[in-house]
Amino acid sequence: MYRSHNCGELNASHISQEVTLAGWVQKTRNKGFLIWADLRDRYGITQLIFDEARTQKEVFELAATLGREFVIQVKGTVIERESKNPNMATGEIEILVKELTILNASQIPPFTIEDETDGGEDIRMKYRYLDIRRNPVKNSLLFRHKVAMEVRNYLSGQGFIEVETPVLIKSTPEGARDFVVPSRMNEGQFYALPQSPQTFKQLLMVGGMDKYFQIVKCFRDEDLRADRQPEFTQIDCEMAFVEQEDIIQIFEGLTRHLLKELKGIEVGAFPRMTYDEAMKKYGNDKPDIRFGMEFGELNEVAQHKDFGVFNSSELVVGIAVPGGAAYTRKEIDGLIDWVKRPQVGASGMVYVKCEEGGTYKSSVDKFYDQEDLKKWAEATGAKEGDLILVLSGDEFKTRTRLSALRMELATRLGLRKPEEFAPLWVVDFPLLEWDEETERFHAMHHPFTSPKPNDIPLLETEPAKVRANAYDLVLNGNEIGGGSIRIHDKATQQLMFKYLGFTEEQAKAQFGFLMDAFQYGAPPHGGLAFGFDRLVAILGGQETIRDFIAFPKNNSGRDVMIDAPSTIDDAQLKELHIQLK
Repeated sequence: MYRSHNCGELNASHISQEVTLAGWVQKTRNKGFLIWADLRDRYGITQLIFDEARTQKEVFELAATLGREFVIQVKGTVIERESKNPNMATGEIEILVKELTILNASQIPPFTIEDETDGGEDIRMKYRYLDIRRNPVKNSLLFRHKVAMEVRNYLSGQGFIEVETPVLIKSTPEGARDFVVPSRMNEGQFYALPQSPQTFKQLLMVGGMDKYFQIVKCFRDEDLRADRQPEFTQIDCEMAFVEQEDIIQIFEGLTRHLLKELKGIEVGAFPRMTYDEAMKKYGNDKPDIRFGMEFGELNEVAQHKDFGVFNSSELVVGIAVPGGAAYTRKEIDGLIDWVKRPQVGASGMVYVKCEEGGTYKSSVDKFYDQEDLKKWAEATGAKEGDLILVLSGDEFKTRTRLSALRMELATRLGLRKPEEFAPLWVVDFPLLEWDEETERFHAMHHPFTSPKPNDIPLLETEPAKVRANAYDLVLNGNEIGGGSIRIHDKATQQLMFKYLGFTEEQAKAQFGFLMDAFQYGAPPHGGLAFGFDRLVAILGGQETIRDFIAFPKNNSGRDVMIDAPSTIDDAQLKELHIQLK
């Protein structure tokens, strides 16, 4: 037995007991006649003491050779510490060591294994197995485990069963790029890794499983960012004989359960907002409603004067920045430069300071009088002491740019508080969206999303106006889940494929198995998938998902620890019938 206790559980009640511990040496302090070492494992830290007067000579001399991250086993007696540490769970005691075994020596680690490390992200990714020993990463992985357990407990309690679906599947043309896997036994043919188990969970509904879930790996070959990885995890769910409201109630319940059990937060019914309303008020379909700064449309009160920039714009829109009237001209110019960055793309910005006494000072005083600017303040909800920032231009681009500015300002003003949670349902999405490159419609969600029944006739005449029977769950400005009621009959699915530009042959080749299944009594069904990594990160108070994944990829999709992806040898290529140029 390597240990009788872990390094986080001993306290004053164990004084005088003989114990055996094992772990890693966090650090040592050698005073000549006394040596202290902090022993660490997953559970905590316990202080060891080697006393020249009370410790055998060979044990004391061996203790003097200990370095950081040595793996050791000690046997000794629990004694009371002279200098207690109230910040440690084990701070009342220490172990007077009688026996010491070095199980494995360690080189000096490339960065310090402490909460505040001197290692940059690149070096920590290369030595991720060392990074995991640090409390911030370790605790993030433990938190991920707790979230997964609570998800399983809740869904199992609601009658869901967990079913695994295949990882080697058929490539389909919709969505992001597939990762493909060559088949050795089927020359010239390839599997794809699933972007989601979408068609399989629908087939499980056809199979009568009724309520399915899976915490499942998914794969997308797309550009990466802080909250995106090429392989990610979903809480994938599907239910039969349900309507939208049934699904919303179940998964609102799951989110409420997680907030209560993991964060101790009770929340009421989640607000709901249509896609059109979200775009109009916030400029995106996943608004952060922890703070205000709703958009105020200014066309009616800003396009009647001689300011040509506004008069020629499709949309003039602004937001009120709380307390922003105190900004200096330099600070405002900095914001103007920020929206002019290529990532945002605005050509300029107008501002209005709402000063004391109900007066206004703007960058367009030449064109607008005080009465005009008062109407701007009313439209944006600006009060004395606030700053109105106004953008104009193409409607969609202008809303997107102002949305980016709103989020940036909220971050600077400390309004995006990580321990405050504001969930929201966004509903009534467009079914289709136009793609300028391909000059055809694409499914905004996926090709199996059902249109609103009343909107089906519009597919022939005004496809852009057809609403999807779809819904997204938003938390703190992040889409944490999304789903829809599915198409469950062959005729409607064929119609959908037609408007997505599939020929009958293409639809059969890609999705013939699903169409065949619909001929054998497919029930009405629908579901939702949570982005598990993102959900865990937000509940953990973080914006990025990387520390909540044991072995993440970098922004180039590489695992720098194992050096993947990598080349394979010619024999393997030949066996897979692949020839590289």
